[in-house]
Amino acid sequence: MTYTEFEARWKPAGGAERANYGLFLQDLCDLIGVSRPDPTTDNPAQDAYVLERAVEFNDHGKRSTGRIDLYKRGCFVLETKQGTETPDQQKAAERAELGLSAEKRRKGHAVRGTTKWGQMMQTARQQALGYVRALPADEPRPLFVLVADVGYCIDVYSNFAGVGDQFVPFPDQTRYRLPLSKLADEETRDMLRLIWTDPRELDPSRRSARVTRELAEYLAKLSTQLERAGQSPDLVAQFLMRCLFTMFSEDVGLIPKDSFTGMLRQYAQPELREYLPDALQTLWRTMDAGGFSPDLKARVRKFNGKLFHDARALPLTADQIELLLKPTGQPWNRPFLARCWNGR
Repeated sequence: MTYTEFEARWKPAGGAERANYGLFLQDLCDLIGVSRPDPTTDNPAQDAYVLERAVEFNDHGKRSTGRIDLYKRGCFVLETKQGTETPDQQKAAERAELGLSAEKRRKGHAVRGTTKWGQMMQTARQQALGYVRALPADEPRPLFVLVADVGYCIDVYSNFAGVGDQFVPFPDQTRYRLPLSKLADEETRDMLRLIWTDPRELDPSRRSARVTRELAEYLAKLSTQLERAGQSPDLVAQFLMRCLFTMFSEDVGLIPKDSFTGMLRQYAQPELREYLPDALQTLWRTMDAGGFSPDLKARVRKFNGKLFHDARALPLTADQIELLLKPTGQPWNRPFLARCWNGR
């Protein structure tokens, strides 16, 4: 299923969660390229990846049964709701469920974007956390809790410790809610696919450690080449530190996006490469004092810390510029670069 097909099928949906959620989740599986859930059995211990996974609650000796909308053992608990676009849709949804028994009614219909809708999503999150607590002790803890408003958004929460129910917004407080339109992005679909297939791979500490090793390899290779070209180890180390911190500054918005990396790509051209050291030295003197940078075409603030007091830059070959560009454009480089800066 393509995103265009998925959007056309589900964007108009609203307020009919019980009728829609199973179809929506199966289509979501098709969209992100994972297998659909297995048939549910009468033995919850066998239901590792199913819709309507049964769990048992024990409230001071009073036992009851709940059902997880979609469950995959060791991966996630997913709870669905379905908001509406207008008050008329909300009333229609509530009327449609009047004929159902009380236990089959899905409470929480609300107009999307309202306070009541936000409360509905938080209630769904708490419901999902209740399911996590109710899972048998001998089952691995899910690393993710997902709350889906069918056809509208998916909220993502993680707990990589794998114990308790302290699930926090993933990847952070500003990006944990995935609107339907985000599913058009391959990166978003890849992230959801990993939640289904290998959630531990999304653990920032694991990803950071792996990428740090890769980055260290690139820098070691570049450092070796520059030293073999006759540059002193201290000068090479300071040069690379200035380059890395400038990348970090670009990554966190202290200088314009793609400005430094754009400069490297521009001066990688054969007819301009000899001028790269001059361009870098001009930029770093500006960063040291603050002011307007002609190459960045922007005013930059003054950077303290004395890193740019010595603005010497080294000539680079095309291959060396390519090595230097390896760490750029990736949010995972922030912890590594921050550690480099703190350890200067």
